[in-house]
Amino acid sequence: MDKVRVSVTGVSKTIKNQAVVSDISFALSEGSILACCGGNGAGKSTLLRMLAGITRPSSGEIAVNGMRWSENRIAYARQIGYMPDDYLFHHGLTAREMLSFWAALRKVPKSRVSEVLSRVGLEEQANKKVDTFSKGMRQRVLFAQALIGQPVLLLMDEPTNGLDPFWTQEFVKQLKQLREEGCSIIFSTHQLDVAEEAADQVIFMNNGINVGSGSVESFKHRYHSLYAAFHGSLGIESGIPTSSMI
Repeated sequence: MDKVRVSVTGVSKTIKNQAVVSDISFALSEGSILACCGGNGAGKSTLLRMLAGITRPSSGEIAVNGMRWSENRIAYARQIGYMPDDYLFHHGLTAREMLSFWAALRKVPKSRVSEVLSRVGLEEQANKKVDTFSKGMRQRVLFAQALIGQPVLLLMDEPTNGLDPFWTQEFVKQLKQLREEGCSIIFSTHQLDVAEEAADQVIFMNNGINVGSGSVESFKHRYHSLYAAFHGSLGIESGIPTSSMI
């Protein structure tokens, strides 16, 4: 049986008496990729922030390799690489300087900076200031910082926003390579074609609720595509049974 890397049990988040995420449960095995899909306000980003330990659930439990945030926050965080949907970069710093800062925080060798710059195709721009970069290039810097600590769990919030078609495909290739290396990955997206190509499993969210989950292949078999599953037959409010083990 595959090793469970991430366990989420009955997780909910309430903000100002409003349920943002409601009773989400799933388990993700080692070396698997999960796409969390849904529209704006579906609760995807909040779920990722709870997984990353940035915000605490109002109820429920999250464990990574059996470790809970409440037991040892530092050890929990060391297992995770997190890519936010946006970041306010410091003015005047180069890509190499930014990643060197993150490497120091992670206590990893400086040689790791060059490795991740090469991996995201920014070695030639390493000494250029990040605030001059395009949106897509800044996304690749954020991707590099999420990788720098060689995490066992990679969390990414809308990672392909701003990427051109070439780098979107390169991103998918990178995810598949990371999966082969044993990394477990959870990313949010509203780009269903990316989810279909990159992910093994998918959760559809609407108003903080899991309205459908399972393998990408099972949805494709039933609906021919994730687009059809989400926008057509699933219809957000469909009666497809949800799965608690993915």
